[in-house]
Formats: sequence, structure tokens, C-alpha cells
Amino acid sequence: MKQVKIEGIITPVITPMNADESINVAELRRQVNRQIESGVHGLFCFGTNGEGYILNGEEKKLVLETVIEECGGRVPVYAGTGCISTRETIEQSKMAEAAGADVLSIITPGFAAASQKELYDHYAAVAGAVNLPVVLYNIPARTGNALTPETVGKLGQISNIVGAKDSSGSFTNILGYIAASENCDQFSVLSGSDQLILWTLKAGGTGGIAGCANVYPRTMASIYNCYQAGDWEGAKRHQESIASFRACFRFGNPNTVVKTAVALLGYDVGRCRAPFNQLPEEGKEALKKVLQENEEKGMR
Repeated sequence: MKQVKIEGIITPVITPMNADESINVAELRRQVNRQIESGVHGLFCFGTNGEGYILNGEEKKLVLETVIEECGGRVPVYAGTGCISTRETIEQSKMAEAAGADVLSIITPGFAAASQKELYDHYAAVAGAVNLPVVLYNIPARTGNALTPETVGKLGQISNIVGAKDSSGSFTNILGYIAASENCDQFSVLSGSDQLILWTLKAGGTGGIAGCANVYPRTMASIYNCYQAGDWEGAKRHQESIASFRACFRFGNPNTVVKTAVALLGYDVGRCRAPFNQLPEEGKEALKKVLQENEEKGMR
């Protein structure tokens, strides 16, 4: 199994699209370099911000292979291979392993309600089918199924299940994951909620998968870098600086807000794939105002 440190700020890189909603490969390569040159510690393909929920298998393969090639080993590449069925999740995970991914991030199955036993069996089967590190991904607001701390602790006993990303928005749940994994060997807990990254680090977590890094990669990386350097005030300043941008999420789907913001910064990333691609005019104006204010503050 690959030995990868699950730590730092990992960007769930957006998937640039052309006007016809095909993948804009050239812009994807540009975003890879922009992120790495800004100091992020990893790239996560087709996560929530990468619109993995709306890409087909061939498109995911294209995105992943492009990112891996352009990255050239400079940072670890994570692949979001979770699907609704165990069978398809294994197929996608094997695709990612063959493509050269470093880590798999597997979201809980969605739509149908799953028991904790079903979730455990699902993850155990996927982990047993590949020879890559696996990071669990909990985002119950999107999937309808939540991984409990107890289940995370049990799954952490499987040798290649090495971490969990929590996007529930609940710091209590993050603390539960950290406590439940204390007896696991080198298990990492990542915040999937950007506003909780610093507090997760302070509690014993190892970083975050941060959608805001698509807009402010250097700022988000600085939360982790300052914390690791013992600069609490610096880390706190960077953490708090994203509040005004996150306030714009009230105007629409956060994925749409993030991608629109990157486009407003001058990158040819296109729109999110329909139907999840609309932002009201008042939202766009608020976003422009926040981006301008943050640029004047030196946020990048």
C-alpha cells in the first residue's frame, strides 16, 4: 500500500467545463498548477466541489488522469470514488488505482437509507478490493447517511482505512471521530467544513479538504502552515478571513458560488453543470464585492 501522509490543506479541485459542459482539460491543468504553486498540500478530484456527483465514469477517468499527469508527484492526488452501490464503488476505486491515484476518498452511499452495519460492510468490501489508502467521507446533508464515530472507530481497524473527512458541520462529530480513532494506527481526521479547520487541528485532527481553497489556495494553506509553525494568531487570522466569502453561500449552492468566484477571478472554468448552476444577480454582486474587498486585503 502507498504510504501517504493524510494532512494539510487538500483542495477538492473544481472541474472546469466548456460552454457545452464538456471537460475543459487545458483549464484543469492550469488549476492544478495554480493550486500547487500556491502551496496546497494535496488535490482531490471529483469531490463535491469537483461535481463528482454529476460526472460519468469516463469523465472521472479523464479528470483523474489529467490531474495526476499534470501534478507529476508534487502533491498527493485523492480520488473521490464513492458511488451508491458497493459494486460500482469498487469499479471506480480500481479505476483510480490503475490511473495512479495516491488516496481514495469514499463518500457514504446516498439516497437509500443505510444502517451502520451496511455502511461498515460497504467500506470493508471496498477497502479489501484495492491496495490504496482509504479516507472515509461523511456528508449526511448530501447523502442522507451519516457515519457514526463508533463505526469510524471500527473501520479504522482495517489496515488501509487511514482517515475520515467530516463535512457534517458538527464539531462535536469531528471530536467523536478523533476520540473513536485513538486506538487506530495512524488514523487522520480531516475537516470538510472550512470554518472548522483550525479547531480540528487544535483538537488533534490533521487538516482539511477545503472548497474555499479553489478561490483562496494560499490563504487556506496558510491556516495549516501557520498552525504547524506555532503561529496561532496567524493561523486564526487566516481562518477568520474566509468568513465574508462563506457568507455568500446563502445565495445558492456552495459549489456554484465557489466556481462562480473562480470564474470572476479571471479563470476559464465555466459554470457548474445544469441544473445546479444558477446564482441570482444579488448573489453575483455580493460575491464581486467580497472578492474585491479580499483582494485589497491581500487574500490569494
